[in-house]
Amino acid sequence: MTFLSHTLRILGTAAVLALPITAHAEGTSSAPAITVVPVAETTLRERIFASGVIAPVEEVAVAPLVEGQQIEELLVDLGDRVEQGAVIARLAQEALVLQRAQLEASQISSQAAIAQAEASLNDARSTADEAVRVSDRTETLRRDGTVSQAAADQAAAGATSALARLSVAEQGLAAAQAQAMLVAAQLADIELRIERTQIKAPVGGIISARNAQVGAIASAAGAPMFVIIRDGLLELRADVAERDVLRLAVGQTVSLRTVGLDDVLTGTVRLIDPTVEASTRLGRVRIELDEPQKVRSGLFAEAEILVQERMTMAIPVTAVATESTGQTKVLLVDEQGVVSEAIIETGIRDGGLVEVISGLTKDAVIVARAGAFVRPGDRISPIPAQAAEATN
Repeated sequence: MTFLSHTLRILGTAAVLALPITAHAEGTSSAPAITVVPVAETTLRERIFASGVIAPVEEVAVAPLVEGQQIEELLVDLGDRVEQGAVIARLAQEALVLQRAQLEASQISSQAAIAQAEASLNDARSTADEAVRVSDRTETLRRDGTVSQAAADQAAAGATSALARLSVAEQGLAAAQAQAMLVAAQLADIELRIERTQIKAPVGGIISARNAQVGAIASAAGAPMFVIIRDGLLELRADVAERDVLRLAVGQTVSLRTVGLDDVLTGTVRLIDPTVEASTRLGRVRIELDEPQKVRSGLFAEAEILVQERMTMAIPVTAVATESTGQTKVLLVDEQGVVSEAIIETGIRDGGLVEVISGLTKDAVIVARAGAFVRPGDRISPIPAQAAEATN
């Protein structure tokens, strides 16, 4: 057994990569054994990793629309799911009911005032019409010489006075109608305030905060009575490295993991913040969860965002060497075991594999490790990667 073969049996293929190749002329029987792999088609996924905190997509604050009334009853608690329009609290309404009774009495009074004003108007209109007719007849008789000028002037003055009283009656009716409209508006307002003593959920969702207390006076100042997570929807607000922000797009699918949950959650990129934080150089992406009921707001989660996925030619990352010029290359092995160099263009990197966009053909065979001491023109004894692993 030669020294080289004995070394191979002890150290495996990795040892060969560290040994200088002393024989690479054609016809040499001691060609080094080098692990090789074929170029194969497989599915590669380009992913972006991010992490952040789960929070509601939208929170709606519920404040009382009627202030100064005591809170009588709270009908929901933290975590309860409510429908839009459902009554979630009640305020006292006795004082408002009394005001409504007063306004109803005022409304009856105003209607009576309108009736009186209409009667006065009709009387004034009748009197004015009669006074105008008398004045016209008297003026005609004066021109005929039948009555004196004084009588005509007196009739004209009576007509003017009657018309003035008619104008006052019309204004009285208008005032009574305006007062009735005012009372009707006040009554509608008090009806609305009474209705608003029933605090209703403006949206459907989950109660995430309850600050109201029975017996307290309802006020819009300070903390809201309730906070509702609209439709119970949650999202992951994740931070993304600056270099990855421009590869994100709305609608990309996401896999999420969170503490205390073995299942992998799914979601969708909902929104990408338009700015990058200047101090941290991080962007923010908002990921809507498909099953928000499985988690809670405030939990920390890690996300794996799928940027793209495709069936393509791939090789191990270890087979690729990068030159100082930026070119990437691999060592190609032909059927006779002769090594040559191939310049390639790479794409997606997924775990230990990298996509080959150009430079290699399907099923081409390459050296598995770019760091092997093999030069173009050398002859090797190719060992498939699986066989080399079994030997090791």
